[in-house]
Amino acid sequence: MEITRSLKFRKSDLTTGDNQINQLTHFSSRIENLPSFQDKMKAATLFPLQPSKLEIFQVNMGKMCNQTCKHCHVDAGPDRKEIMTRQTMEKIITILESSTAHTVDLTGGAPEMNPHFRWFVEELSRLGKKIIVRCNLTIILANKSYHDLPLFFKMHGVHVVSSLPYYDKDKTDRQRGDGVFQDSIKALQMLNEIGYGKINSGFKLDLVYNPAGAFLPGSQAALEKDFKIELKRLFNIEFNSLFAITNMPISRYLDYLIQSGNYEAYMEKLVNAFNPTAAAGVMCRNTVSVSWDGFLYDCDFNQMLELKVDSQNNTHLDQYDEAMLQKRNIVLNQHCFGCTAGAGSSCGGTTS
Repeated sequence: MEITRSLKFRKSDLTTGDNQINQLTHFSSRIENLPSFQDKMKAATLFPLQPSKLEIFQVNMGKMCNQTCKHCHVDAGPDRKEIMTRQTMEKIITILESSTAHTVDLTGGAPEMNPHFRWFVEELSRLGKKIIVRCNLTIILANKSYHDLPLFFKMHGVHVVSSLPYYDKDKTDRQRGDGVFQDSIKALQMLNEIGYGKINSGFKLDLVYNPAGAFLPGSQAALEKDFKIELKRLFNIEFNSLFAITNMPISRYLDYLIQSGNYEAYMEKLVNAFNPTAAAGVMCRNTVSVSWDGFLYDCDFNQMLELKVDSQNNTHLDQYDEAMLQKRNIVLNQHCFGCTAGAGSSCGGTTS
């Protein structure tokens, strides 16, 4: 199998947010009558899009990862060294002491690779916040220092959300790398052994499905049913819910679309599947996304495109003013069609 490298390692033009945005915004002019996302939102009387009550602080703890997945919108990998400092985490803790946000969603890269990850989880637990960790599963088996992560998660009541492209080895390894499926199954079994994913255990284990190609996900309910039947039958694995997430046309997935000749057709699919009901429930309305270096964004996807929040003198943790943030207009661009297509897509699955 060809080894996937980060766009930054390859020195790709798509490394920068500006170049990705140029690719996305110039797309509409190449295909007759293809609308802008803003025009679609105006027609749905959803423009400008504004926040609802802040509930979720999503924190990107760094771009370092033990995997280099082909679809990764973060462009994460072993060669990425950007990582959140403890000082930045301390600022987040201070902010959360008086924030309306009840949930902290830790992501990366592999958030567990941050040297201050466990300290941060302990502090968030002390505050009484609900903690979500986006765990790629294979990190648990990466080396002995991570083998106790399931027990650490259980100790602090962490809600574990893990990507598993399919219950099939070939499809999973093709998207995420050789050996990923086998290690993911082992990690899921380790989590099951201590109660994660078991009915009424109180320890939530959810899976995330991303399509492996240039198409939209099928029915979330149908996919969840299939995954539960097959993972139980084949590996005696149980989990709580499955989230079906649309691949966003940014970063490495955008590169894949262009290189495979699927870019225009995929964008047309997203635009034609625009759903106003899904658009009203997008995650950026109740979420603030924090980058590894402390800047503020409306969502994780805007973060990767370097589209900071539209809140004057309030784009970094050093300036954080929650009341001002709640008055902002959410920054929109063509990639937002990915969150509003079909049943919608968010870090928690469908939105309608």
